[in-house]
Amino acid sequence: MSKFRAAAAIGLSILLSVTSVMPSMAARVYNADTNTWEEPSVAKTRNRGGSPIKRETIEYATNYKPGTIVIETGERRLYFVLEGGKAIRYGVGVGRDGFTWSGSHRITRKAEWPGWTPPPAMRKRVPDLPAYMPGGPDNPLGARALYIGSTLYRVHGTSEPWSIGQAVSSGCIRLTNEDVTDLYERVRVGSLIVVKH
Repeated sequence: MSKFRAAAAIGLSILLSVTSVMPSMAARVYNADTNTWEEPSVAKTRNRGGSPIKRETIEYATNYKPGTIVIETGERRLYFVLEGGKAIRYGVGVGRDGFTWSGSHRITRKAEWPGWTPPPAMRKRVPDLPAYMPGGPDNPLGARALYIGSTLYRVHGTSEPWSIGQAVSSGCIRLTNEDVTDLYERVRVGSLIVVKH
């Protein structure tokens, strides 16, 4: 019996010494900007701070009705039209070269902490993408999503505030999680959304 205990103690000490030397294998996080998987510690270094473009209420002359969303991709700004010639202006990230688009649609659905099903074209470009990612802080759609008509595009959050003001997405319009949560509370299903390029 003492030989068994000695062998078990030696085996356990070897196992502990090997695992303490091996790097920890934490779950990796998908970075939609680079279409790669990365360690959570790398993602966290980018997630510090808020949007480089602060949300503000401004004077805004337009013929669009209050409640309309107007996105000026060239400005990297989203305007939520208010009464009295005003709008709330948000900083956004937009589609990178080859993924830009424009048009008018309606918001057809809203979701909190939405799950993400990468479209087939994206999965073809990035074969190791999962078929589905449940909603949560590591999901590329962030805290809220507004679905645009029957398109593949959404206005959604991101936990990567450094990407606001940049052309980095695959066509979706992204805001910080804080800003998209604010917008989500204001927008109704059926609201007009106009994307200008």
